[in-house]
Amino acid sequence: MSYQQVVVGPLETNCYIYYCEETLECAVIDPGAEAEKIFPIITSFQLRPVIILNTHGHVDHTGANVEIKERYHIPIALHSADLPLLEESLQLEFGLMVGASPTPRPDQLLADGDEIPVGRQVLKVIHTPGHSPGSVCFHTGNILFAGDTLFCGGVGRTDLPGGSWKQLSQSLKNRIMTLPDETIVLPGHGPRTTIGEERDSNPFLE
Repeated sequence: MSYQQVVVGPLETNCYIYYCEETLECAVIDPGAEAEKIFPIITSFQLRPVIILNTHGHVDHTGANVEIKERYHIPIALHSADLPLLEESLQLEFGLMVGASPTPRPDQLLADGDEIPVGRQVLKVIHTPGHSPGSVCFHTGNILFAGDTLFCGGVGRTDLPGGSWKQLSQSLKNRIMTLPDETIVLPGHGPRTTIGEERDSNPFLE
């Protein structure tokens, strides 16, 4: 299993391109903006995109969905609980401010426990509501694509529409911190970390 990371947009969103080394099929995770930064990576590694995966529906994670979908003719996948965010007026206004395009409606609705094939690899969907109602993480092997659920030294904010600290704390306790300490956490913003590092030092997990 392999991935490439590119930081996109004014909020410095981490977009990940997760791919199978055997088949070169790939998933584009959270293309938040600046598709022109994402395309060269796909081309240089001779990858074949098969799906766009959004960890949640905030515009800084979906802002280049339309460009990726139109170029590669691939489906967009999002958890059903975040569908209302796609029409939320504040989000649309913010998207205009940061140059993000409104996303098309998803072709596939994600649910907890779903398994997304990428070549001969599989990404498992973990529903982690709190930052948004439909926030999910994608888990494979010793890697967790965490979206805005867990950061290095922090957690996702819960003061946006649909956010809930109670839900987020339960998601972290019951879904994320049950993973092995050596699990590599690839967050939606900022540097990578591990479950063990966050268990030891993240003040929000005390």
